[in-house]
Amino acid sequence: MKKVLLLGDSVGIGYRKYVKFAFENAAEIYFPNDNCRFSAFIVRFLDIWKGMLSLSDVDMVYFNAGLWDVAIMEDGKPTISKEEYRKNISRLCDIIKILFPSAKIVFATTTPVSEEGVGEFRRFNKDIEEYNAIAVEEVKNKGGEIDDLYSTVKEFPKEYYSDSTYLYTKKATEILTKQVVATIEKTLDIKSTRSDIGEKYEQNIEILGLQ
Repeated sequence: MKKVLLLGDSVGIGYRKYVKFAFENAAEIYFPNDNCRFSAFIVRFLDIWKGMLSLSDVDMVYFNAGLWDVAIMEDGKPTISKEEYRKNISRLCDIIKILFPSAKIVFATTTPVSEEGVGEFRRFNKDIEEYNAIAVEEVKNKGGEIDDLYSTVKEFPKEYYSDSTYLYTKKATEILTKQVVATIEKTLDIKSTRSDIGEKYEQNIEILGLQ
């Protein structure tokens, strides 16, 4: 059975359990019981998560990092500069290849925000697009593939957002889950076994804290 490791921030947390559900009895889906935060955080903790999940190797690493990186802090600068972000994404691809030598690498572009309600951690789509372009270039240079979640979410109406940043509504969760599932299916040439994501969402909304 194929093994897939999902790494991501709060947006990824919104769909990862549903991806696992979709591949029930078809693939083993793993993810750390943690918010993977920003690019440097994944670089630092990936080997620790590998140990905590008791993984030796996987067939695919699907990851995203960017929402935390682009957040503008009190000094008017992003959490992670573009130069640092480029180095982190490139280095992360190298570390993935070392830790999981059989894995195909897929990067999910950072999803856009609803700028009308930006709060304490200010994020702007212009910055997200620039950071996505950097990540796409680096991942492709390392032989990885891209799942363009940004383009998908860009078409979402405002009511699909839970707040200015997160996409925990039922409709957004269903769409993102189905796109991630389709990418895994195509990349690993496998088929998911469950498609009733909406029903699962209703059943687990309190457990997952998705409101």
